[in-house]
Amino acid sequence: MATVLFYEKPGCVSNKRQKEILAAAGHQVIAKNLLSESWHAERLRAFFGALPVRNWFNYNAPAIKIGQVKPQLLDEPRALALMLEDPLLIRRPLLQVGDELRVGFDPHWVDEWIGLCLDTNTESNTDSATDLGSCPKTLAQAGCRDE
Repeated sequence: MATVLFYEKPGCVSNKRQKEILAAAGHQVIAKNLLSESWHAERLRAFFGALPVRNWFNYNAPAIKIGQVKPQLLDEPRALALMLEDPLLIRRPLLQVGDELRVGFDPHWVDEWIGLCLDTNTESNTDSATDLGSCPKTLAQAGCRDE
């Protein structure tokens, strides 16, 4: 099993569920605070790989919700500069296993990458894995606080 560096926003319900799934699959999860990490542009950029800039962002961040930041209009240098100023803009989690870096949590690609032992034939497992990249508070219309 893998050792996963898991950069999260402490208190995030989705991040908690994601860590539980990784641990249940036998992975060692080392949680790190995404918001207090000393990021620099080159290091942060490495997590995003070939993803388009608009997919680097946490759309629950207050600056995006109020329209102050519009990810679809940003180029790489500006996107990274904004994220370094306001880490709430960074899509979560950031994951590192060995030298490989990734962003977000789609249970199917995480399963292909390091293994999650997903049983796609069971309704409960499929349901619980469906929206692991979304804020459950937002999905429930309660509003997600990214303060």
